[in-house]
Amino acid sequence: MDNSYKIKVQNVTKEYDLYKTQSEKLRSFFSLSNSKVPHFWSLMGISLEVKSGETLGLIGVNGSGKSTLSNIISGIIPQTTGTVEVKGDTSIIAIGAGLRGNLTGVENIRLKALMQGLTNPEIDALMDDIVAFADIGDFLYQPVKSYSSGMKSRLGFAIAVHVNPDILIIDEALSVGDDTFYQKCVDKIAEFKDLGKTIVFVSHSLKQVEILCDRVAWIHYGSLKALGPTEEIVQDYRDFTKWFKKQTKKEKKHFQRTMKEGQKSFDIDAYQAQVTKERQAATPDDPHVADQVKKDFYGSVISEKMSWRNRILTGVAIVAMLFACVVNISGHSVSDVISNPAHIVHPETVLHDPNATSSVK
Repeated sequence: MDNSYKIKVQNVTKEYDLYKTQSEKLRSFFSLSNSKVPHFWSLMGISLEVKSGETLGLIGVNGSGKSTLSNIISGIIPQTTGTVEVKGDTSIIAIGAGLRGNLTGVENIRLKALMQGLTNPEIDALMDDIVAFADIGDFLYQPVKSYSSGMKSRLGFAIAVHVNPDILIIDEALSVGDDTFYQKCVDKIAEFKDLGKTIVFVSHSLKQVEILCDRVAWIHYGSLKALGPTEEIVQDYRDFTKWFKKQTKKEKKHFQRTMKEGQKSFDIDAYQAQVTKERQAATPDDPHVADQVKKDFYGSVISEKMSWRNRILTGVAIVAMLFACVVNISGHSVSDVISNPAHIVHPETVLHDPNATSSVK
């Protein structure tokens, strides 16, 4: 088995249920509603590897799934199916990612650094460097909710690059800010590359991708369209955008609608069957291929809906809680209520029962 990769993503999908109301979402979680909810697959079977010390660019149109994939790799959101192996600590840089609006800049620095596993003495030693890199002046002592997007990006980038992560994930963080800060960030990324750090770089700026990335993955409406050398994939993407711009307004809308309908109609069972068939063809003597594929698809994911076992336990807990509330209101002990449930049916007997544990004045 090849252990040279730093990140391995295999058959990863991400499904979003398009709920119309919060109550509909809650009923679905407890599996109380049988009504079908529309689905949207942000990712439809992504498989790729990022080698140790490599900078991989993620490109694609808006809504293609780039940020979804970077958030799954960084552990912010779970995948619906598939496996994600990450060897090392990750730090994601996105506009406002992980920053608490009600906390000041200084408080956010300490909070995010603590979440990365640093101790308070280590944070104190890094504080001056982080503050100098962010360069946001007196706003450092103001709540982050008052920051502009550029200031949030500055602070987030400054924190992320100074906690010394194994893997750096940059999601459009260089799209805001002035040229001076942009150059400072590029220099820092180049320093990370020289140190052999692994970087995932999400950007719409093809020039930035060409400067920084060793390879590029083109994510196209939830699917991996192409993966390869930067120059080749970037040129293919430029050709696509050039073709798209030549289309009429009606043709553009039709193309986008068709692609998004494909994401709504994606069949995860059919995809699993396809993967199983391919593996069986590669290893015809292995009778356990189907079971292994199922394990690879669902073995490391958490169900977003409540199982029957958990539903039963939740129901029992609710009944027990309601029983305890009624007993408390009745003024009797649990043993009295169990032996004489009429106390619950007629709680007014508390007024006349000399053995009651409480009285009404």
